[in-house]
Amino acid sequence: MYEEEQRPDHGPLAGFTVGVTAARRADELGVLLQRRGAAVLHAPALRIVPLADDSELLAATKEIIEQVPDIVVATTAIGFRGWVEAADGWGLGEDLLSRLAGVRILARGPKVKGAVRAAGLTEEWSPSSESMAEVLDRLLEEGVEGLRIAIQLHGEPLPGFVEALREGGAEVVGVPVYRWMPPEDLAPVDRLLDATVSRGVDALTFTSAPAAASFLSRAEERGLLPEVLAALGHDVLPACVGPVTALPLQSRGIDTIQPERFRLGPLVQLLCQELPARARSLPIAGHRVEIRGHAVLVDGDLKPVPPAGMSLLRALSRRPGWVVARADLLRALPGSGRDEHAVETAMARLRTALGTPKLIQTVVKRGYRLALDPAAETKYGDA
Repeated sequence: MYEEEQRPDHGPLAGFTVGVTAARRADELGVLLQRRGAAVLHAPALRIVPLADDSELLAATKEIIEQVPDIVVATTAIGFRGWVEAADGWGLGEDLLSRLAGVRILARGPKVKGAVRAAGLTEEWSPSSESMAEVLDRLLEEGVEGLRIAIQLHGEPLPGFVEALREGGAEVVGVPVYRWMPPEDLAPVDRLLDATVSRGVDALTFTSAPAAASFLSRAEERGLLPEVLAALGHDVLPACVGPVTALPLQSRGIDTIQPERFRLGPLVQLLCQELPARARSLPIAGHRVEIRGHAVLVDGDLKPVPPAGMSLLRALSRRPGWVVARADLLRALPGSGRDEHAVETAMARLRTALGTPKLIQTVVKRGYRLALDPAAETKYGDA
């Protein structure tokens, strides 16, 4: 968990908890979220294992030096830099760069283009979409029959990419620069999975397809996959940095949100729009009450609420203005047992947290209800 910054006013994500699954740049993403008021739960769903000493990468590098390819496809900036650095470490850096200088280089996006140029090379083309599908379409349209194509792999298989090139008549050489592996410590991922199932997070962010795949794989290992998919399908918002990252989730039938520009900043800005828009906002006892993940806005003032209180408030808000029986509220409390006194205790704390006791009315011998404003009764009465 990141340390929260003290800010004089709450940001657009105040009251929401966002899970971060990234291994790289997790701190940067966490800070961006916290500056906008979010609580952040960080659980790297994978770790990156460099292959500087790996025989596969060494063999692929030597093969490219000895048999220069016609085309090189660079897929990630960190991967391309890692390849050049590893070659330098083996004393093959100059030979590799001299061979690549005469090769057609396709770079998947601006960051990759920057890494290619930093190595003293020039890319022939880069898609504005940063999509490997567009790279593949261009290659197949131009024709790849008889061409030797080297692809800098980026940790996980590229579904259909290599196969399509080979079917088109190309010889494909994979350059495995690094691999994604499960995290050494699975406890943070397990905590994030549990928080997802219990709706303890409002959104999950994914910045790479391997992270999304690893997260779902761990859920499956623990027998939680159906519950995790149910949460992501309804209550927990899955936010991906781009369409490639979203593929493992979409293959499971999960719709995701993605920014138009595949960057961390736009991803956070999209969450700033989407999460508040999903919050329930009600006119109660002359106040505007917005129910967020772990807090409530009362006339724009942020009121942190204990988890038990949030459970009660959500149960009441499902039918605003209607009486909810104590027995039903007891079932909404996590781990509360059979004692209805637990409802009274949690309700007292909820009212204290809200600072406006009249928001929730006690209906003697029946239960509790939100004091929905009369003008809103018809609108919300059949909710």
